[in-house]
Parts: sequence; structure tokens; C-alpha cells
Amino acid sequence: MSEQQKVYVIHENAEWLPPLRAAFEKNGTPYEEWLLDQATCDLRATPPMGVFYSRMSASNYTRGHAHSNYSTDIILRWLEAHGRRVINGSSVLQLELSKTTQQILLDQSGFTTPRTVVAVGRDKCVDAALELAITPFILKPAQGGKGLGVTLYDTVEALTEAVEAGALPATVDDVWLVQEKIETNDDFITRMEFVGGKLLYALRIYSGGSFELCPADVCETDLQGFCPANSNTPDPEDSQKAPRFEVQRDHDQVLAHRLEGFLAHQGIEIAGVEFIRRPDGTPVIYDINTNTNYNSAAESAAETPVGGMARIAEFLSAELDASLQHPPARATA
Repeated sequence: MSEQQKVYVIHENAEWLPPLRAAFEKNGTPYEEWLLDQATCDLRATPPMGVFYSRMSASNYTRGHAHSNYSTDIILRWLEAHGRRVINGSSVLQLELSKTTQQILLDQSGFTTPRTVVAVGRDKCVDAALELAITPFILKPAQGGKGLGVTLYDTVEALTEAVEAGALPATVDDVWLVQEKIETNDDFITRMEFVGGKLLYALRIYSGGSFELCPADVCETDLQGFCPANSNTPDPEDSQKAPRFEVQRDHDQVLAHRLEGFLAHQGIEIAGVEFIRRPDGTPVIYDINTNTNYNSAAESAAETPVGGMARIAEFLSAELDASLQHPPARATA
């Protein structure tokens, strides 16, 4: 008797999975979780049949899972070599892990992005800020996630003091983006959510001055900065109120269509794309998150027909059905 085919969820943080588990169980979709950090992989072994969905997060290293970058890349390439159906595969993983790659691809596709100078090594951050020649400016790790490590500086002198004091946060690769702070008349940023390459909805995120904007239910508490999914968050006693999340009643259809084309070209099937508008209305895109999370309270308030995780479960279930009808052949060199 052949083994039952499943949806395999590749991840490194189980705290974000309960809504997806519930959606699978409601649909009766067979699934299995692969938690990847330190791992082994027999490259001559044959992977199981099924559909594989990568939910690897760029913030993995903040939870002590820096090995996930490498183990996930190996596993995804192994699956792809055997012709398995992979959602957000190895090329998408590399984009998730590098904001520099994201910006290069967005610029190449004609989107407006923040003016940016990249610094490799923290000792080069001041040089990058001088080259940018814009104040105030933002410093952020090239591999980030949830806005962690993003800092606003009003002057180059303030950054110089931080570098000399060894006050920059730890990163996984010591690559930094020194980036203009986008001026806007809005008090929110917008995140467009895509599932199966199609727009699900647009979400307004009221930041309250914070850069930590993860919409996951597990991260939304009464206190900004306290996230149970992140072991390195500060004491909630020192935090402010959490940001608010609101599903928009309408959205920029032209931008959504352009982003759908971009995601399709890059092989990205599930993602959240964040942007902020300049005073003249120009959308400036600054982040692509291929490990998107959703806020159930915002979805409920907007009475969305299908929530994000439920839609992902539906999409993956349909892909599993299609895989059962048309089993893949092993890729050949």
C-alpha cells in the first residue's frame, strides 16, 4: 500500500502554526510539519510524494535557528531535484533572506523603493550613511524580519556614536541597509497579502512609531514590542501599546495587479508586500515577506469571506489534489 500523500509545512517556529493547523484539520487535509534548523539530508534518498510549503522566516536567527538558512536551502533544492511541488521554493527563500535582493528585483521591475546604500560590515555603516547623504535615515539588517534591528537615526554623528559604542544589534551576516526614511502624510503602512499569487486583501498597519509590525495573532498583545514568538523581545513592562491592524475596504488595484505579475515572475506564491505612500501618493515598496502571518481580529472586523490561513489551507489542499491527479516525474539533468 502506498504512503498517503500530504502537505508538508517546512518551518522553524511552531508558535506561528496553530491557525494553519486548525484550517487543515477543518478541511480534512493530511499534513506534516518539518521543523528545520540543524538537520541531516541523505541526498540519494527519495523524498515523499506530496506538496511542500516553505514558511521559513528571515527572523529565524533571533530564535536561535540560524542553521535554518542552510538546512532549508538544502532540503528545498533536494525536493526540487526530485520534481516535487514546492510552494515558495529555493529561489524564494534567498529573496526572503535578503532585503538587498528584494530591492534589486523591485527596482529592476520598475517599482519605487527607498534610496539605499548597502554596507557589508558594521564598520562600513557610517561610510554608507555619508554616501546616502539623506537625513533622517534608517539602518536595518539585510536579513531581518518583523522589523527587528531597524533603527532611525537623525544624524550621521548619532550613527557614528552607536557604531563606536558597539551598540548596533547582532545580525546573522553583518550586512546592512542604510536607507532614506520615507516621508508620508499617512499614519499607517500598507501590506498587500497574496495567496496563490492573487491578492487576498490589503492590510493597514498603524505603527505607533514602532518598526516591529508582525501581524501574527501570537505577536499581538496589549504591549508593543512583546512577542511570545521571539525570545529576544524586551520586558513588556517597558513597552507601549501594540499597533492596530485593519483590513482595507478598498485597495490600489493597479498596484495589486503589478505586484501579482512581479510575484509570478519571481515564483512567489504566498507573500505579504509592504509599502508606504509619499505625500504625492507614490507607493514606495520596502519589504517582501514570504512567511506571511495574519491578524484574525482584523479579518473578523472586516468580515473577510476567507481568512489568510484558511485561504492558504484551501490553496495547498487544491495543489495536493492536483498532485495526486498528476504525479510529478523526477527532474533529470
